Amino acid sequence: QVQLVESGGGSVQAGGSLRLSCAASGSTYDPFCMAWFRQAPGKEREGVAGITRYGRYESTTYADSVKGRFTISRDNTKNILYLQMNSLKPEDTAVYYCASRSGCSALSLLRSAYGDWGQGTQVTVSS
Repeated sequence: QVQLVESGGGSVQAGGSLRLSCAASGSTYDPFCMAWFRQAPGKEREGVAGITRYGRYESTTYADSVKGRFTISRDNTKNILYLQMNSLKPEDTAVYYCASRSGCSALSLLRSAYGDWGQGTQVTVSS
């Protein structure tokens, strides 16, 4: 099992930027998928961005709503996942969660594809 701890959330005005971090500990094996999800009040948890690693191969995917504004990346030496969020909008306000799965068959933004979750960090964007 992998333990995930998010940090970096906060409050920002529309148009601003934030960078979220997710520190992973525990044993993992390739292919290893990690992703960011978010959940706004009264809404379903949705996938925002994902990244997979298989040896030196790495791939990313994004939800249409964040393409061109968010960037997911990973420091494999430190086991830290990042989400750089630029041009933030009020509709990006949500609790953001980090998720992971070892032995993933394909990179996905479906909640059911991930088995390990962090506790979440709040992001609030004001207009």
